Amino acid sequence: MCAPRLTGIRIWTLASTIEERLIKKAGEEGFAATGICGIGDIPEATQRLQAFLKAGFHGEMDWMERRAAWRGDPKRLWPAAQSVIMLAENYAPTDDPLKALDKKNEGCISVYAQNRDYHDIIKTRLKRLGRWLVEETGAQIKVFVDTAPVMEKPLAMAAGLGWQGKHTNLVSRHLGSWFFLGTIFTTARLKRSQPGQDSCGSCRRCLDICPTHAFPAPYQLDARRCISYLTIEHKGPVEDSLRPALGNRIFGCDDCLAVCPWNKFASTARDTRYQLRDDAPKPDLLDLVTLDDTTFRARFRGGPVRRIGRNRFVRNVLYAIGNSGNRSALSTVSLLQEDSDPVVADAAIWAARRLSAADQDI
Repeated sequence: MCAPRLTGIRIWTLASTIEERLIKKAGEEGFAATGICGIGDIPEATQRLQAFLKAGFHGEMDWMERRAAWRGDPKRLWPAAQSVIMLAENYAPTDDPLKALDKKNEGCISVYAQNRDYHDIIKTRLKRLGRWLVEETGAQIKVFVDTAPVMEKPLAMAAGLGWQGKHTNLVSRHLGSWFFLGTIFTTARLKRSQPGQDSCGSCRRCLDICPTHAFPAPYQLDARRCISYLTIEHKGPVEDSLRPALGNRIFGCDDCLAVCPWNKFASTARDTRYQLRDDAPKPDLLDLVTLDDTTFRARFRGGPVRRIGRNRFVRNVLYAIGNSGNRSALSTVSLLQEDSDPVVADAAIWAARRLSAADQDI
C-alpha cells in the first residue's frame, strides 16, 4: 500500500523551532539581526520617559508628551500582544562621515538620509515577515517603523540586539551604531532572547565629540541642544549661541555615532538604497540655498530630507553658509534677507553678518 502523498505542508526538523525559523526568515528578508522580548520587558521605561519629559529635554516634540502613557508601556498600545520582535537594518556607510565636515562649502546630510527613506524600505520587509509569521502561527501582528509611540531602543535592548550607549542610541557588538530598528508586536508567545548588556565601559568618545554639548550626563540627551533635533524637528530660529556649532550640518548629525569604537565590527549596508548614489548632485551650499519649494521637493523626492520642507532646510543651509567663511556667498545670501519666511530671513541676516565680520570665529 502506498504511503499518503503530502502536499502543501512544510516539514521542519524537530530541532527547528518557530523562533529559529523566524530568525532565518528575517535574514532572508535582509535584516541584519533579530531578537525577541516580552511585551512587558521594559518596566523601567515609564519612569525614564517621565524624567526626560519633566526635564524638558524633548523640546518642541510635544507628541512625546501626548502619548507618554503608550510609549512608556507597550501593553497599553496593544493589550493583546504577548511578544515583541525587534529587527535591525544595517545602513553603515562606506566612508567616514566626519570627513564631510571639512568641506565647508558643501552641506553635510546625515548618513541615513542621503538616499531613500528607510521607513518605506523597512516597512515593506516587516510586512512580508509579519505575513509569514501569521501563516506559520495563526497569530495576529502589528508592525511599526518609528511611526507609533513605541520605545524601540529599550525594547531592542530587552530583545538582545544591543544596548543603549552613553549617547542614548543603540549599539551592537556586530553592527556598531549604524542600524535602523523595526518592530513587530504579535499575539504569539515566543521564546525571549537574552537581553543586551552595556559594553560601553569607560569610553566617552560620543559624549566628548558633541559640538553643542547635548549630553548633560552619560545616557542622557537634551534634545534641545542636539544638532539632529535642531536641524530636523525644531521649527523656529536656532539659538544664536548654537548656530556656529552647527558647522555645515544641514540635516542631522552623525558625530556621536561615527566615533563609536564598536563600528570597527560594522559592515557596509547591503541595501544600496541607503547609500549615496554615484550620480547624486554635489551638495553645494550655494546651489541648495536657492531652492524654492518646487525644486526642493524634486531634489529630495523619496528621501527623509523632504519632510522638513523648503523653509527649514534653507534655514539650515544659511547657517552653514554663515559658518563657511565664503565671503563670495554674500550676494546670494543678501537676496534671502527679504524671504517671505521670517525664519529664513533671520538666518540670511545672521549669515551675512557673520560672513562680513572681520573677526569671525569659524
